[in-house]
Amino acid sequence: MFGAGGGIGHAVVERLAASGRYARIHAGSRRPCVGFGATVSPFTFDLTDENSIADAAASIEHTPELVLLTTGILHDRVRNIVPEKTFRSLDAASMARVFAINTTGPALIAKHVLPRLPRDRRSVFAVLSARGGSIGDNRLGGWHAYRASKAALDMLVVNFAIEMRRTHPEAIVVALHPGTVGTALSAPFQGAVPAGKLFSPATSAENLLRVIETLTTADSGRLIAWNGERLPW
Repeated sequence: MFGAGGGIGHAVVERLAASGRYARIHAGSRRPCVGFGATVSPFTFDLTDENSIADAAASIEHTPELVLLTTGILHDRVRNIVPEKTFRSLDAASMARVFAINTTGPALIAKHVLPRLPRDRRSVFAVLSARGGSIGDNRLGGWHAYRASKAALDMLVVNFAIEMRRTHPEAIVVALHPGTVGTALSAPFQGAVPAGKLFSPATSAENLLRVIETLTTADSGRLIAWNGERLPW
């Protein structure tokens, strides 16, 4: 698990630990996470530092069967990053930061983790994307850097899925849309969410893990929503 310090990631680790299905769960975040229980091994990494990602991947002593990335950025008050309502608001530094977190960082995690997946049995590598990154589903525009970075991430998922079929035929590489979740990422925008469409982190974790359970190799390279809906790229 990369992103265990966030709302969704923390909830996923808690649910995995409670399931009793996994002998060891590795939970990575920018700062050490504690309090998960004996089966959880915390580690730290910096999404913008490939060396720290490589070290984190090397610290996983066994062959991982499930790798989930729940990292991401939509806004950052400290860096004055907000979703753009118009192309006139585009800023190079802000775009670079959004792509570094939403696209490049996950790609580098894939670089160091995908080769470690088992070659002879089912495994899942899943990244959190967003419906907003779907080009075919885009009817509102705006939020340029976020949408573009997630669309780029989705393309990488397609590429990785194609490449993994050659060497790891049972591996499943997918992008997951969690819906709108009550975390810091969505906090400024929750007022516009329809009733019943704002999920708690615990509910989101349950939804995502339920979808992961149903995945087959035919789903590899797809963008899949929290309810199992296959979304267009």
